[in-house]
Amino acid sequence: MSFSTIRVTIGRVILVAGVLVLLFIPYLLWGTGLITAQAQNDLRQQFLATQRMHHATVVLHPPTKPPAVLTIAPTIAPPATGAPVGILSIPKIAVSVVIVEGTSAEQLRSGPGHYPGTPLPGEAGNVAIAGHRTTYLHPFYDLNELTPGDPIDILTGQGLFEYRVTTSRAVDPTDVAVVAPTASPMLTLTTCNPKYSASQRLVVQATLVSGTLVGASAAPTSPNASAGSTHGVPPVQTPHQKHWWQAVAWGILVAALATATWVFALRLRGGRRTAVVAAGIVLWLGAVFLFFGALAPLLPASF
Repeated sequence: MSFSTIRVTIGRVILVAGVLVLLFIPYLLWGTGLITAQAQNDLRQQFLATQRMHHATVVLHPPTKPPAVLTIAPTIAPPATGAPVGILSIPKIAVSVVIVEGTSAEQLRSGPGHYPGTPLPGEAGNVAIAGHRTTYLHPFYDLNELTPGDPIDILTGQGLFEYRVTTSRAVDPTDVAVVAPTASPMLTLTTCNPKYSASQRLVVQATLVSGTLVGASAAPTSPNASAGSTHGVPPVQTPHQKHWWQAVAWGILVAALATATWVFALRLRGGRRTAVVAAGIVLWLGAVFLFFGALAPLLPASF
C-alpha cells in the first residue's frame, strides 16, 4: 500500500468521524426526543388503561380552591421499575408528561423519573422526581420559569394532587438533602443546571395544597400528620449496567456500511453508482441512529 493510499484512507476516516461528531449533537438535542416520545406514548396508554380498569367512570378535575383540611393519600407499594407512576402537568410551562418509576439512565430516557424510596405523589413526605433539561424530549427545559404560587398537578391511580411552588434554587449535584424526608407533604423536581450543562442541579420544590382521592378511602389529616414516617432517605441509585458491547457492535456496523458503500460505488458508473450511494447513505444513517442510541447512555451526563 502506497503512502498516498494510506493518506487518502486516513483522510476519509477523519472525515467520517467528523460527520459522526456533527450528527451526534443534533441527535442528543432532537433525536433522543423520538425515543422518549415513543416511550411516553406507550406509558400513557398503560396508565390510561389502568385508570379505565379501576375508575371507568371517574373524571378528575383540579379543585377550585384548597380544602380546609388537607387529604393525604394512603401509602401504597410503588409500581415496578420502568412502569408509569402518573401524569405530571405544569400549566405554566406547557408540560404534560408521564412519570416513570426509577431514575437510572434507562428510565429517564422514557420520561421524568420518580426517586425510589421517596413517597408517591399525594402521599405524606417529600415526593422526588428527576427529569432531563435539554435531551430526551427535555421535559424540564423551562423549569427555571416556575415561581412561588405556580400550580403543579399530578394524576395517579390514587387520585389528582395539586402542589404549589414554594422555592426554586440551584444546588451542587452531590446535594442529596433536597430529596430527604420532610415533615410536610411536598414535591421536589430536579434537573440539570444550567441548560446544556450538568455542573449544578436546579431544584423546584412545591407543597401539597389539595388532593382528590378515588378508588380508596382516606380520612382527612393535617398536612403534618405522620408525614415522612414511612419513607427514609432514598437509596443511592445503582449505576445502570453499561452495555459497551452494543455501542461497539453498532460502531463496527457503521464503519462497515461506510466502507462497503465506498468500495461498491467505486466499481460502478452513472445511475448504478448513484443508487448504491443513496441506498448506502440511508442504511448508514439508520445504523448511526442506533449507534448513537447505544452510545448516549454511556456518557457521564446527557443533560
